[in-house]
Amino acid sequence: MSVQAAQPEVLGRPIHGPRALTGDWRRFWHLSYNIARNEFKLKFFGSVLGYVWQVVRPLMLFGVLYLFFVVISHVGRGGNPGEKFYGVQLLGAVVLFGFFSEVTIGAVRCVVDRENLVRKIQFPRLVIPVSVTLLGLFNFALNLLVVFIFALISGVQPMLSWLELPLIVAVLGIFSLGLAMMLAALFVTLRDIQPIWEVATQVLFYMSPTIIPVEKVQERLGAHSIGTHIFMLNPLATVIQQFRHAMVNHATPSAAEALGGGYLQLLEPLGIVLGVFLLGFWIFNRAAPHVAENL
Repeated sequence: MSVQAAQPEVLGRPIHGPRALTGDWRRFWHLSYNIARNEFKLKFFGSVLGYVWQVVRPLMLFGVLYLFFVVISHVGRGGNPGEKFYGVQLLGAVVLFGFFSEVTIGAVRCVVDRENLVRKIQFPRLVIPVSVTLLGLFNFALNLLVVFIFALISGVQPMLSWLELPLIVAVLGIFSLGLAMMLAALFVTLRDIQPIWEVATQVLFYMSPTIIPVEKVQERLGAHSIGTHIFMLNPLATVIQQFRHAMVNHATPSAAEALGGGYLQLLEPLGIVLGVFLLGFWIFNRAAPHVAENL
């Protein structure tokens, strides 16, 4: 007489770890917004100048760059009409890159620094990098206000192309969020990500037309050369260059012109932005259920 093996008792459906997303989008955005808002309020809590520090920091960097590259090195003081209002272009580029840097560097440790929250509370994990991005947007809005004031004082006239600003910010935000998700997930198990990304951020700063106008790159590599095209494939270069063209000076080449063609050329850097976002979400989504046990 054969004895049947004992079957394990099933006590309901297996429990899965918290995912990156849930079906309750209202709760997701409510959590993301409130975390970002609270951190924005607490960031300069107790300081004398408060939120003014958020504006002072990019202005200090702009002042140093303006002194050495404009006053001393005379960058942007040539006869090229595209370099008119170079000071405004420089400040705008510093603010745009500052947003990207703040979001991505801040996202590296965002999950690890919220270990107690991750271990104790059930919530969609994607809230964490999204809140970091929203916090960066709050700070970016303050800094952008300073850019507009400086632009108007410098003689920049309001233009219809200013309506492109939401699209420019959206592209930069999606690119930054994609990297933020990727970096946050990888840092949980690979702590070398932090110093690596800090160095990579500095490299990206000088590989983008933050300081040197794209016209200088075209003069050196050729306006329609492969080198210039590769340089402009960097989504940061595309965003900064389009900002300079649409928001400051139409004589400055647009991102599409700098890429060497029409607006269809923009599909290449935009494709990179979309690819980075999807890859970042895929990596974070796979890591989300195991974050607590890997911390």
